[in-house]
Amino acid sequence: MVVDAGNTAWMIVATALVLLMTPGLALFYGGMVRASSVLNMMMLSFGAIATVAVAWGLWGYSLTFGPSWAGGLLGNPSTFFGINNVDDANSLAAGSGVPFLVMVAFQATFAIITVALISGAVADRTRFGPWLLFCILWLTLVYAPIAHAVWGGGIESAGGAISKMFSTPIDFAGGTVVHINAGAAALALAIVLGPRQGFGRVPFKPHNLPFVLMGSALLWFGWFGFNAGSEFAADATAGRAFTNTLMAPAAAMLAWMLVERLRDGIATSLGAASGIVAGLVAVTPAAAAVDTYGALAIGIAAGGLCALAVSLKYRFGYDDSLDVVGVHLVGGLVGTVMIGLFANLGESTTSAPAGALSGLFHGGGTTQLVTQVVAALFALFVSFTVTLLIGYFIKYTIGFRVSAVVEREGIDIAEHGEAAYERS
Repeated sequence: MVVDAGNTAWMIVATALVLLMTPGLALFYGGMVRASSVLNMMMLSFGAIATVAVAWGLWGYSLTFGPSWAGGLLGNPSTFFGINNVDDANSLAAGSGVPFLVMVAFQATFAIITVALISGAVADRTRFGPWLLFCILWLTLVYAPIAHAVWGGGIESAGGAISKMFSTPIDFAGGTVVHINAGAAALALAIVLGPRQGFGRVPFKPHNLPFVLMGSALLWFGWFGFNAGSEFAADATAGRAFTNTLMAPAAAMLAWMLVERLRDGIATSLGAASGIVAGLVAVTPAAAAVDTYGALAIGIAAGGLCALAVSLKYRFGYDDSLDVVGVHLVGGLVGTVMIGLFANLGESTTSAPAGALSGLFHGGGTTQLVTQVVAALFALFVSFTVTLLIGYFIKYTIGFRVSAVVEREGIDIAEHGEAAYERS
């Protein structure tokens, strides 16, 4: 097979779009914290770019997409270690005509944004050095195994009677691998670090809402590459994913603001930005598997449920600072499970993995719904459990949280020797 110039050009653009999402996330998160910790918050995202990109090139890609090894748990780390043993000119991603190295870079941007998402749960209290160590360990021990299971052939390699009881899970662009994975990890890390001083008593107000709005806009812009790029071709399926990535977040934003209006009497800019992200999260696994009605239904459900879910941290006492659990875990669960209701695999523009079925509302019965629930719970359990172990390991060896004094006075000066806003 020869290189497909059109597909390759699209995938290079999509890769750049997805990489832009992480600086967009830094702006989104940075606007939501206090002025004295905005640099640290943004540096957690930029630190994820640096550590994950290097680790991905050395061993992360091979652990994720190498031939199944260790009973299907991981890819063989030696196959593509350092992205070696690859003929740059002639190796292509399977069936797409896209050069192998473009696929490596595209998948690296997914790993980067997934790790960066977790940082929102531990805002205002995280040391930078231990965070960098966490990024490397989490990529290796959590992201790679889950991504290998879902996208790298691990489930098929494991085989067995249990896998034969279900259909094939549908996760087009990362509901389990990215959002449930990051959301569950965020919950675990919030538990490990404990709540901020004054949590539940002191209001932690965003210091720059224009940052938050612009960050959500950059995320939405980059997400077109995230979802449509996951087709690895410039074709009708990518077009379906692209359109659903427009529709679902718009519906979610309206639903979130409606909940705010009914509950609080006002619709806020923070709610609008959060609703956009909730819709993007939820439509990610379903982007090419549902029609427009399904995308709108998923967006409405995600916007409404995530708007309600962000208050759960006060009821249960975990300090998820920037609502990673409420948006990414809940939104990821909503999108992943609702595929079992709305998957419309009869659409001419829809591609689906072999063995997947249409959803309940399109004549497929309940099999795909059950499969989606099992896949979601698998990702949640593995990510939460292993992240908890990684978090406690760092906490009790080199320490993970800043001192109480630093937390009160602001992290930026203590951790980075700089302030975002210098006073004249």
